[in-house]
Amino acid sequence: MSTPGAALLTRQPVPGGGGRSLAMQLLLALISGGYAVGAALGWGSEELAEIMGDFGLSAAALLAAVSCYTYARAIDSRERPAWLLFAFSSLMGACGNAIWGWYEVILGEAVPKPSVADFAFLCFAPPAIVGLLVLAKRPVTRAGWVCLGLDSWLIGGSLLTLSWSLALAHAARTAQSGAPGSVPRAALSLAYPLLDIALVSMVLVLHFRRSEANRSAVNTAIAALALTVLSDALFTSPLLSAEYQSGQLLDAGWFAGSLLLAYAPWGARRIHPDPGTPGLPRADRPVSRPITGSLPALTPYLAAAVCTLGILYNVVDGRKVDRVVVFTGCTVVLALVVRQGIMLIDNIALTQELAQKENHFRSLVQGSSDVIMIAAPTGTLRYVSPAAAGVYGREAEELVGTELATLIHPHDLGRVVHEVRRFLAAQPAEEPTTRIECRFKSGSGEWLNVESTVNRHQGGLILNSRDVTERVRLQAQLQHSAEHDPLTDLPNRALFTRRVRQALTGRRAGDHSTAVLFIDLDGFKAVNDTIGHQAGDELLVQAAHRLQDSVRAGDTAARLGGDEFAALILGDGSRDRSAREYQVHEIADRLRTTLSQPYRIAGSEVRVAASIGVAFADPGITPSDLMRNADLAMYRAKAGGKDRVELYAPQMQAEVVRKAELAGRLRTALHDGEFALLHQPVVSLATGEVTAVAAQARWRSAQGILFTPAEFLRVAEYSEGAAAGPDGRGGLPGGTPTRAAELGRWLLEEAVGQAAERHRIGHDVPVAVRMSAQRLLDLGPAAAGGAVPLGSVEALLNRHGLPSGALVIELADSDPRVPFDELERRLAALRRLGVLIALDGFGSGYAAISALRRLPVDFLKLDRGLVEGVVESARLHKITAGLLRIANDLGMQSVADGVDLPEQVMALRAMGCTHGQGAAFSGPLDEYRLRRALVRGTFPVPGGAAQPALAGGSPGGSMAIHRGSHNETPVPPA
Repeated sequence: MSTPGAALLTRQPVPGGGGRSLAMQLLLALISGGYAVGAALGWGSEELAEIMGDFGLSAAALLAAVSCYTYARAIDSRERPAWLLFAFSSLMGACGNAIWGWYEVILGEAVPKPSVADFAFLCFAPPAIVGLLVLAKRPVTRAGWVCLGLDSWLIGGSLLTLSWSLALAHAARTAQSGAPGSVPRAALSLAYPLLDIALVSMVLVLHFRRSEANRSAVNTAIAALALTVLSDALFTSPLLSAEYQSGQLLDAGWFAGSLLLAYAPWGARRIHPDPGTPGLPRADRPVSRPITGSLPALTPYLAAAVCTLGILYNVVDGRKVDRVVVFTGCTVVLALVVRQGIMLIDNIALTQELAQKENHFRSLVQGSSDVIMIAAPTGTLRYVSPAAAGVYGREAEELVGTELATLIHPHDLGRVVHEVRRFLAAQPAEEPTTRIECRFKSGSGEWLNVESTVNRHQGGLILNSRDVTERVRLQAQLQHSAEHDPLTDLPNRALFTRRVRQALTGRRAGDHSTAVLFIDLDGFKAVNDTIGHQAGDELLVQAAHRLQDSVRAGDTAARLGGDEFAALILGDGSRDRSAREYQVHEIADRLRTTLSQPYRIAGSEVRVAASIGVAFADPGITPSDLMRNADLAMYRAKAGGKDRVELYAPQMQAEVVRKAELAGRLRTALHDGEFALLHQPVVSLATGEVTAVAAQARWRSAQGILFTPAEFLRVAEYSEGAAAGPDGRGGLPGGTPTRAAELGRWLLEEAVGQAAERHRIGHDVPVAVRMSAQRLLDLGPAAAGGAVPLGSVEALLNRHGLPSGALVIELADSDPRVPFDELERRLAALRRLGVLIALDGFGSGYAAISALRRLPVDFLKLDRGLVEGVVESARLHKITAGLLRIANDLGMQSVADGVDLPEQVMALRAMGCTHGQGAAFSGPLDEYRLRRALVRGTFPVPGGAAQPALAGGSPGGSMAIHRGSHNETPVPPA
């Protein structure tokens, strides 16, 4: 679109103005045409002709006066005085025609010369001239005002010279003849053309200097005044003035001029700027045609030519050159000389200013660090700024004349050509510039990343280019850092997820043989804890290299975080699922073997294993679900013994969902009080006496389901691992308690509270509470910074007043990660408070012997797995007998867990076991049944009372419970 077309986009006509303007124009043409036809036909009678020639013109002029006055009242701008003057000018014309009609129509006599009508007609031109001056564009300098006056005189003087030579000289000579009444008539005959000449001069000047505001209305008013002046000129000519009569065709010109002036402010189509669009800059405004722009410059020469024609007319006709013609011609020539002098001075000033701006522009271009290039429409470089030597390493003269396409990288050329064509086809007003980034060939032959701002220039392009190679490299580096692991340089989780998404979409969307492998290094935490985190980082780097070298070129190996890795094995389009599973399983097993090879770190050999989970891209699966399935399979591999490969099966997800639902119900149960505390009696195998009670928790959910301890403890441990974080290894931030910790704290508080209540009513039976070693350390003063935690053993003993020896802590496990030194100090502190320590699960843990050697233990509690087969298996019989012998030799009491059969009671008693706990005596009891059992005091012993086979018990097999030093009195375990 051209510039004028673009300018039209920013302006809009008044709604409905186009149709209303056309209708008014048609009406105006019909009325003016009807008047002209009537005047040409003489109106049918002399009386009607005089009425239409006088009062018709008066009515038209009065209509113009009312229209201009109303419009002036409606607007509020600098145009208002001009339209008021036009209204007054038309009113004078209406008065003159009305007086003329009074004489001719009403009085029936000829109009005297001069008369009041002539005075009114003479008052028509001056207000119109002043109104045109108001509408003219005001000069901003004093020289501009001078030029405006000179241009007016050039036009007026030339017209005066021509008019004087043709007609006005005759009127002047008539006035000089001295005939009666000739002087007033001659003055009147001179006044009309002189005023018309002044009015014509202002019309021409205004045409060249008119204001931009409401141009359509102004142009219409100028046309109306020009038509009126033309009719006046014809009226004052010697050929028509003597034979003029009202109602003739000449009146049609005045009539049409008045109607056109009345129509100008209302009927003309007015264009208003779009309120949402700012004013157009000068460069976006419509550009005038060359001939129109040159007319103001030709005006002085045209005026001089008119004066010359006037003088030549007198010379050729043989007349004596009139002094008025000579004087007027000389003044016109003088005005022309002064005007040209002013123009010459202005041109010199403009030339100097242009030279300064050109030098300024040249300095900016040559001193700019950006390269400025001008390309022809053919793509040839016409100009290149000197900055090309520093940016491209090539001299500007060398680049001039070169095809721009030969300097752009071939891979970028198509994109650049497409963008340039799109930019040139767009509308300049909507898209004045565009930005292109491509690779540009430098003088050394390397490719530079160049960013260019492109503008249009005479059908070609102006390119403002800069070197952005360093920025592009930095962006690439930042992009790489955002998508890769900083330690191993493998793709991170974000990039791996995007690669998985790409593998599941596009042309690979139907390939269901794609697989994702999740890999976890078993034993990596032990490496960090034993030889340090730096060695652990080195191990991760070596593992990443092994993984990267083991996958195919099209596959992706990634590190997801910590010691977790992943691999994306792209599908081969195979439709045989079993064969593909076998192939991927072989790849995963090979990776497991590779990652499980010894690592050489800091001169020593380190070993870790790898647990791998594999999941395939089933139809319709999402990237997140596929990665979740692989993660579940990996955790199943770890739970199944580690150092193995596990394929995902749908039941894995179902099990996770079931555990999550159960964990949610467990969380609610802890807050809603659905847990109940039961106690199972610990009985002397020799006498059947109840020597202690073991606290156990039971959960009866709101749905009426009774969960065994094994079930809800597994759920508690699952929720603890899930809450630890995405990798399932860390603890909750800020020390937030997990479900297992909350359950253990509830169990300890309830057991101690109920035991204290029983002691107050006379049942002095110790209570045994099972706790993990880590939980015991977490509730100690050392973990709380020296302060006693509210839920610790010490705080509970003080709060409930439980006597010494009334609480037995059963160590539930012997985790090798728990520091023995801290645990030993913690247990020693509890024993000083009278708390007894039992080693739970003795005979099952690999660290049991070490715990027995280092920890201050009072009782040994045989594992249920030993007790269950002690009768049937001779091997277990010998192992159990040996463990009981060790306990008796160390002077410790022993208790067998899970004694459910009478045969087990007799066998254990014969081996020297002192106490038992199980269904052979009693199951877990609520508080009411427990107190009844304590009142009874004993349970029947299968086979009757007997002495143990091994020494270490009290005489008669009865073990009395004493309060005091642990070294003096053994206390029955829980």
